[in-house]
Amino acid sequence: MNRKRTILLVDDDADFVQIQKTALQEGGYDVHVAYNGEECLAQVRANKPDLIVLDVMMATRNEGFNVSRDLRNSEQTKDIPLVMVTSVNSMVPFRFEPDGTWLPVDSFLEKPVSPDRLLEEVEKWLNA
Repeated sequence: MNRKRTILLVDDDADFVQIQKTALQEGGYDVHVAYNGEECLAQVRANKPDLIVLDVMMATRNEGFNVSRDLRNSEQTKDIPLVMVTSVNSMVPFRFEPDGTWLPVDSFLEKPVSPDRLLEEVEKWLNA
């Protein structure tokens, strides 16, 4: 029997977490939750997920950016797909896009993002 793929959902918005967690679980995934970067890194060390969905603005306005770089700079976590979900592009006068150094994520989704759209993105990266 195949094990369920594990998603780590990292966001400080409890409503967003609950909606997306439910959708991902209904999609057949085992979902773990962290509400800030520190919790995210602790959970990744304790139970390496298959994919991480990561918000940007949590305890600080750029916490997600810092966490993504920490994950990419670690041999243990550098290959975990990272899907960044945020509304930061609507709050600044320039656009954030994934890149290898400053924003080393695999994809970038704008909030609000529907549960179906997030599930589609998760499946894209896990089946790549």
